[in-house]
Amino acid sequence: MAADTRDIFNWRKRDSSKPPLLLKYRSAKWFILSTICIAVFTDIFLYGIIVPVIPFALTQRAGVPPQDVQHWVSVLLAVYGAALLFASPICGWLADHSASRRLPLLVGLLALAGATVILCVGSSIAVLVVGRLLQGLSAAVVWTVGLALLVDTVGQKEIGQVMGYVSLSMSIAILVAPLLGGVVYARDGYYAVFAMAFALIGLDIVLRLALVEKKIAKKWSITDEDGNSQTSTDPNPTKSKNSGLRRPNRNLNQGSKEKTNSRANTVSVHQRPRSGKHVYSRFFHNLPPVLTLLKSRRLLAALWGCLVQAALSTSFDSVLPLFVNRTFGWSSTGAGLIFLALIVPSFSAPLVGKASDKYGSRWLATTGFILALPFLVLLRLVTHDSLQQIVLLCALLALLGFSLTLVMPPLMAEITYVVEAKEKKNPGMFGKQGAYAQAYGLFNCAFAGGTLVGPIWAGFVEQRAGWGTMAWSLGLLSALSAVPAVIWTGGLITRRHENVVQRGGDEEGQLAGA
Repeated sequence: MAADTRDIFNWRKRDSSKPPLLLKYRSAKWFILSTICIAVFTDIFLYGIIVPVIPFALTQRAGVPPQDVQHWVSVLLAVYGAALLFASPICGWLADHSASRRLPLLVGLLALAGATVILCVGSSIAVLVVGRLLQGLSAAVVWTVGLALLVDTVGQKEIGQVMGYVSLSMSIAILVAPLLGGVVYARDGYYAVFAMAFALIGLDIVLRLALVEKKIAKKWSITDEDGNSQTSTDPNPTKSKNSGLRRPNRNLNQGSKEKTNSRANTVSVHQRPRSGKHVYSRFFHNLPPVLTLLKSRRLLAALWGCLVQAALSTSFDSVLPLFVNRTFGWSSTGAGLIFLALIVPSFSAPLVGKASDKYGSRWLATTGFILALPFLVLLRLVTHDSLQQIVLLCALLALLGFSLTLVMPPLMAEITYVVEAKEKKNPGMFGKQGAYAQAYGLFNCAFAGGTLVGPIWAGFVEQRAGWGTMAWSLGLLSALSAVPAVIWTGGLITRRHENVVQRGGDEEGQLAGA
């Protein structure tokens, strides 16, 4: 019986010498990028699809009094962010210590499907909250592992443009989900909305099952000295190929150690005080990667920018549907369609990412935060029902959408630049697997913090002080966020050699004295 069980779980090893079907396409950069972008889209889509639906569903399905709807809408949106905030660092650490990125992606997708089922059948506040919590936990897996897989696939050279596509997927999902959710709910009802969600999950399952990581695909694409492709039967070809080099390397290391010891014995008395600094450096070198990354002001500035961008984007999820319903008398269809004004500018995200690869992240992100200020403040001018007021609202939302698009792709690429800079200064400090998943786990925490703060901020300020106060308070937040962006993004601004920092230079040296 035990032998049969082992045979079942080792079924993949029986034909390990044969490459998977269509390996060339399943491990191609474009396919991996498409899979991750659709995974991100699916996750955010399922987050936002209930935005225009839940105010009506809370009263009809859960029996919530109308005066409490705004409160529970904000809570349900924020619960997702809280779960994502809690789970992201843990998922990042597990991903960087896992041999494969693909398996965690599949586990996260199954959890996402389970969360969607709970939200679909739930008819009480408690069940809906549990569903949102599970949805946030599954999203933590998708984001940390998916973004780390993209860095593994494309490297640093094109990461800005790639993150532009990810940001585009995220922005479209954030904005399209309320649009489609409102329209479908008005036409066909509550369950039709979730039928759309399950169809998207089905597509995501197919793509993730088909995906083959680059490092896994290399097992079947070893090239000999003549350039002829060979098939590998060794499950760990890299290890076999380099096994013969271990003894010479060990001897070389031993020789180097002896030379180092001999130098240490001849150190003068005047040089000995430097040993304290060396011990201090070694202490921080041995810290967990997450703590090492959090020492960087440059990374903290990028994370703060991501948090604020997420807060500004998601803040409208909790207030805009109710505002247009109250001001213009629109139904859930109109509440969904108004988000269309924010969608169109997000299509420029890949171009913004490409510009970030070429010119750096600092000025794009700073410009985005500054531009958002007047457009947010001017939203207070929308006060009554008229054609001119509707046009003004749509125009301001479109300009705001473009401003926020300038922020996210450069800052997501900046996270990769920081990891590369630290790795270049101290090779091997993050171990064999690197720290990309943990770095993007911190990004998830920042993004989750934004999705947690944004809906609550906007919802409670709008409820207590009105639409106008809510608008200028968000504008003030955006303006203040331009300060750390201009000072630390790409390295400390007072340092002249920013081009070195942008492409993996001595990041800590750039931050000296900051």
